[in-house]
Amino acid sequence: MNTPLLNERDIAFLLYELLDTGRLPDRERYREHSREVFDATLQTARTIAEKYFANHNAKGDANEPTFDGAQVQLIPETKAAWDAFAGAGFLAAGYDYEEGGLQLPEVILRTAMAYINAANISTTGYLFLSIGAANLIHAFGSEAQKARYLPPMREGRFAGTMAMTEPAQGSALADIRTYAVEQPDGTYRLFGQKMFISGGDQSLTENIVHMVLARIKGAPVGVKGISLFICPKFLVNEDGSPGARNDVALAGLLHKMGWRNTTSTVLSFGEQGGAVAYLVGEAHKGLGYMFQMMNEARIAVGLGAAALAYQGFNYSLAYARQRPQGRLPSSKDPLSKQVNIIAHADVKRMLLAQKAYAEGSLALCLYASSLFEDQSTAPDSETRRRAALLLDLLTPVVKSWPSKYGTKANELAIQVLGGSGYIREYPVEQYYRDNRLNPIHEGAEAIHGIDLLGRKVGMQQMAGYSAFRENVAATIREAAGLEATAGFTAPLEAAMTRLDEVTRHLLGVIPANPDLGLANATVYLDLFGRITLAWLWLWQAVTAAEGLNQPGLPQADHDFYQGKLHTTRYFFQWELPETDVMADLLSRLEATPLEMQDAWF
Repeated sequence: MNTPLLNERDIAFLLYELLDTGRLPDRERYREHSREVFDATLQTARTIAEKYFANHNAKGDANEPTFDGAQVQLIPETKAAWDAFAGAGFLAAGYDYEEGGLQLPEVILRTAMAYINAANISTTGYLFLSIGAANLIHAFGSEAQKARYLPPMREGRFAGTMAMTEPAQGSALADIRTYAVEQPDGTYRLFGQKMFISGGDQSLTENIVHMVLARIKGAPVGVKGISLFICPKFLVNEDGSPGARNDVALAGLLHKMGWRNTTSTVLSFGEQGGAVAYLVGEAHKGLGYMFQMMNEARIAVGLGAAALAYQGFNYSLAYARQRPQGRLPSSKDPLSKQVNIIAHADVKRMLLAQKAYAEGSLALCLYASSLFEDQSTAPDSETRRRAALLLDLLTPVVKSWPSKYGTKANELAIQVLGGSGYIREYPVEQYYRDNRLNPIHEGAEAIHGIDLLGRKVGMQQMAGYSAFRENVAATIREAAGLEATAGFTAPLEAAMTRLDEVTRHLLGVIPANPDLGLANATVYLDLFGRITLAWLWLWQAVTAAEGLNQPGLPQADHDFYQGKLHTTRYFFQWELPETDVMADLLSRLEATPLEMQDAWF
């Protein structure tokens, strides 16, 4: 059963009706672009996804990478996919023309990546990490570093990784032990071990450029003593070709429940005298630099989770439309014809939930991508400033909400298929396994909850939070003027009022008692995320209601807009009310988990 990658009509709706991406060519940077160029770019991405990525999604899952002691072996389709993506220019798509790029808007590039993710998220892992590593060098590297590493990375001859996590430290980056020793020639030697490094070794490219966090010998303790280094697998000759093997060794491959075609590695630096590395930017400022790549990766993880949720929804919807089973409760005749399971109310409930989670998550990720674009190329400084504030505030939600509820959507897809959902002959069990990694990728939910509540909400006198609240209020005002959406305004206003009260209360507790104030930060993240998604669904509903007023509307468009309105109704009736319980728990400073003692377990 073939199902589409994403939904073409929904992509057009999000880009050109909701986000007004069609107006980007009005900006100086995109004068040579047009909607036709954007659509052709997305068509290219979809074709590559269908031809080179979807063809080995199941095969890569069943045939994990292996290491023979000398080289990592991948199924050959992985290399073909990498070459097709690089050959189309997508690794350099965001760069200026004079740098060899396509000067493509971020929101279009992310939409293109959504197709690739939907086709094969594990092979996509090599791509988005390489794009992020190149962007990191582009932003903070010296001119010599840019000249040496960026051309082969944009061409696809070199790949990139992010090497932060260590076996003993996990997310506690302040305590990393990998260290660097400066040499007389200004280079450094790295010593230590990194773990869970996606793409840390592979057979796709001539070289791998590791972006490594380490502490220079004698540096201050904590995050203020962390520096960022370029440490290539092979040293690079003056002519740009790979030279001698660097002292970076693959200590082992890890075997995850999903993303199986992405190598997950343990890397050892300095077993033979020290891995040659090059300081990026200033010493002791590495974590600040790395946050650029981390935040890019967080949006990429959220987007991947949304794409997997979408694939599960598409597949289970198609299955439900053609799988006859049972009869409606009102039917008393055992000889009557069976109905397709999409007629059953509980199946429709599960499909509606998937639609709400998948389409809502994709809208969230593309909205975040539009903020990323606006902070760089919006025509006025106030729009750029506001976009940066909103993106900083919402990044924890963009990473975490699709990861959590995309996985829940995939769980529901399995349930819709019944017994068939649990066998590998159907793809939904792989979608679930692949998506289950995303709540951990780029930081667990608790990390992002603490980041949102403990840092992001209160930053700059709550400037980002205030901007978010203004956006919600503006959508509520629009919705109030439309008959189809007016009924949604009061519940969202009430939810925002509760969020305001809870936020002020917790921000008052945290300075004196941070352990108590942040004890339930994960619940706050969920509360904030649900309200954010409710706002995005209301925004979509307003846009759909306006679309329904167009004269001569084709039936397919009418049904599409009605689907948006009805899914908004579902979200407001089923998902938004759960914020009441969350707000109550947070307001009471419920401390049962915090007060639990080790010995009591």
